[in-house]
Amino acid sequence: MEQQPVIAQAEEISITSQPLSKKAQKRAAKAARLQEQKAERRAREKEAKKRKRRERAEAGDAEPRKRRKMGGFDQTSFAAQVVIDLGFDDMMTDKEVTSLTSQLAYTYSANRRSSTPFTSLLFTSLNGRTKARLDAINDAGYKRWTNTKWWEEGYDRIWTSKSDSCGGDEDMDAHRASVVYLTADSEEELVELKEGEIYVIGGICDHNRYKNLCLDKAKTASIRHARLPIGRYIASLTTRKVLTVNQVFEILLKWVETRDWEQAFWSIIPQRKFQSKPTNLDASPEGKHVGEDEDQEDQEDADEAELVASNEDGDGEEDDQDGGVSSSRPQPVLSVAY
Repeated sequence: MEQQPVIAQAEEISITSQPLSKKAQKRAAKAARLQEQKAERRAREKEAKKRKRRERAEAGDAEPRKRRKMGGFDQTSFAAQVVIDLGFDDMMTDKEVTSLTSQLAYTYSANRRSSTPFTSLLFTSLNGRTKARLDAINDAGYKRWTNTKWWEEGYDRIWTSKSDSCGGDEDMDAHRASVVYLTADSEEELVELKEGEIYVIGGICDHNRYKNLCLDKAKTASIRHARLPIGRYIASLTTRKVLTVNQVFEILLKWVETRDWEQAFWSIIPQRKFQSKPTNLDASPEGKHVGEDEDQEDQEDADEAELVASNEDGDGEEDDQDGGVSSSRPQPVLSVAY
């Protein structure tokens, strides 16, 4: 009986003493290097924030805090609402949930920094691991995001809650008719965005495992559905047109700004999704590594999302270029069937 712990310990020593393969050594070295770079980056960002506060104090900056926070420029809101349907929590892995919450932070950041933002963002069916992950980031900083709403109920509350109003069923049908679920599987093509309408984006990262998921959900709810007109404007995008949540949202934002789908697609869709060989001018390191080191990319994405959630806190100040995180950074290869 006394020899068992000794044997187990010997086996453990034998296992841990086995040399790592060259590939494993490279991964370990890369992980250590990235961790060191992350710590250095955060230290620089903290120092940059302190320096800006000192400079503003010395200059006697009396500019309203709210204006600095909103980007320091005039914004013209587009009177439509975007809904992120989070009702897929039980269909994702833990890694996918982490990636999704990162994309939600980038979505909020993009709207907040836009010159033509949507009037509000609504996140529905918030529950399970997605809610737990958001609660854990920056002391539930998402609750302080400006111009956002968070529902535990599904998006059908948009029209079902209207059935109790004076308008009754007619009012409910009118609100249902204003909702459009965006999904790449729809045969209908979105021509333009209209003020007064509500656009739903499916909040799921699934490696393209589920077919017609959002389309079936829209049909069950008897609401309109449509796909972005990517194929009409970009023939070279030969892969299935599946994008991340924030990429879909940023395309919508860009269309509102430019009223030009082609410009919106070329501005937002990552170059790695185009199959043509890049020229020397277009070549980018991201294109060489599609599908590789996804775990590391997801971790980097999650780390930066924490910074976004912190920097975009409704009670904080917006960072400038040397302190903030861009909402249009390359995303990990996890897809959302918009």
